[in-house]
Amino acid sequence: MNIEELKNQENKIEPVHFIEEIIRKDLSEGKNQGRLHTRFPPEPNGYLHIGHAKAILLSYGLAKKYNGKFNLRFDDTNPEKEETEYVESIKEDLRWLGADWEDREFYASDYFDQLFDWAVMLIKQGKAYVCELSPEQVSENRGTPSVPAKSPFRDRPIQESLDLFQRMKNGEFPENSMTLRAKVDLASPNMHMRDPIMYRIKHASHHRTGDKWCIYPTYDWTHGQSDFIEGITHSLCTLEFENHRPLYDWYLDQLTKPGDYRPRQIEFARLNLNYTVMSKRKLLRLVKEKYVSGWDDPRMPTVSGLRRRGFTPESLKIFAEKVGIAKRENIIDFSLLEYAVREDLNKKAIRVMGVIDPLKVVITNYPEDKTEMLEAVNNPEDESMGTRQVPFSRVIYIERDDFMENPSKKYFRLSPGNEVRLRYAYFAKCTDVIKNDKGEITEIHCTYDPESKGGNSPDGRKVKGTIHWVSANDAVEAEVRLYDRLFLNESPDDVEEGMDFISNLNPESLIIKKAFVEPYLKNAKPKEKYQFERIAYFSVDYDSTPENLIFNRTVTLKDSWSKMKQ
Repeated sequence: MNIEELKNQENKIEPVHFIEEIIRKDLSEGKNQGRLHTRFPPEPNGYLHIGHAKAILLSYGLAKKYNGKFNLRFDDTNPEKEETEYVESIKEDLRWLGADWEDREFYASDYFDQLFDWAVMLIKQGKAYVCELSPEQVSENRGTPSVPAKSPFRDRPIQESLDLFQRMKNGEFPENSMTLRAKVDLASPNMHMRDPIMYRIKHASHHRTGDKWCIYPTYDWTHGQSDFIEGITHSLCTLEFENHRPLYDWYLDQLTKPGDYRPRQIEFARLNLNYTVMSKRKLLRLVKEKYVSGWDDPRMPTVSGLRRRGFTPESLKIFAEKVGIAKRENIIDFSLLEYAVREDLNKKAIRVMGVIDPLKVVITNYPEDKTEMLEAVNNPEDESMGTRQVPFSRVIYIERDDFMENPSKKYFRLSPGNEVRLRYAYFAKCTDVIKNDKGEITEIHCTYDPESKGGNSPDGRKVKGTIHWVSANDAVEAEVRLYDRLFLNESPDDVEEGMDFISNLNPESLIIKKAFVEPYLKNAKPKEKYQFERIAYFSVDYDSTPENLIFNRTVTLKDSWSKMKQ
């Protein structure tokens, strides 16, 4: 984007967050040759969650808006926790979100040789040294804000550090016996600057480099240098890396000259969502200990879990826009995420009828051998989606809670002597209630008004209640998985002493029921989205087949949790 285009963009009245303001200023001043180049640097040690989705949409969205470039770079510096499975899942998530990194797929491991050479350079300059303190000893000697840290190896001769570092690389020493540390400032009030570790020994096979390396660079040593190698201009991170920025800049100071190109790290508030956990460690525990079925369990806040549940890329974009970009941490209500997916699915999901808790209804004055086809609207929000044919017959199923034998004053659904509208069909009036020996209602008898076809009566009488139904003769059996929030507490970590977040798991976060749906859904394909009228939005599960239909509840039609809290 040239300066004139940028000025035109700025003249448009639109709210911009502080990161975009910085980018606009840099571009207008011609910084970095007027380039914008962002990146997303996930560590492949788990699946991405919705917080990562927000970060992706931010970095990629800005690059696209200002005709910049966007890189995908895997921060694969911790071989013990990284797997190819995670790499592939991350790429799938980015594609689904609409992010296009073109041919710019990189790995920190691509730069291991260069990082090693730069580390050797710092040793030669007296700016790095091999330290033989154990991890526990490093912590013990870290000092306090008013007491400097200590290392007896800080003044080790350069040649000795060079020799030991090469031998570390050659695999001559056991894990945790030595590290390479940058010689920065042991008295710095920023603890990250107190001679941070650059390399540690790990005798572990890497998913890309195999057994070539047994020393691996830390995140802080890798991050800024990788940005520099790739020509990144704006390195967007969440606020937990704010204290790391001085170190990011210190390392770049050693590699660049005044006036040279260099990337800039900018921090923003991470996404914190109530009723869930975002820690990869906690998510991994949920998976490993089988509290959920996997990383893509629809109750998980992972991108793959949300996708399987029925969320759309557009709904996550709506959510990200509503949340915005802030400088301070805050907690976002889960209801906002549900609002976003309702807003999107309302426009695109086909309406169908399905009965989850069926109650049999016999229409006694309807011919026993008759079935007629009625016209139903696919989506009242979009006429172009057309209509479909729904079969109607003498015996139908309705929702059990759409009938009440002793109704309250404000109950307008089916009850003895009361008339309701059967969606797209006729007026029907309850004439009899059939019960079993236990006094449980097993069947309802009704009569219908043949003149009220389509839901209106020629005599102009009104009915207040409209309910959905499914023809019993034509109904298709399906499994419905009623997913809800994974945790009962807004703050899952808010527990009694001796307990942890697992104690706050919602035992009703998944309820499985057998339902009856209209025959239109007989050939529903995985990932298709539907609204079960008056119930919820559903998505066809990946494992669904015509012989075994499975529907995952994405979200209810209304926010029931807000009502529960009132």
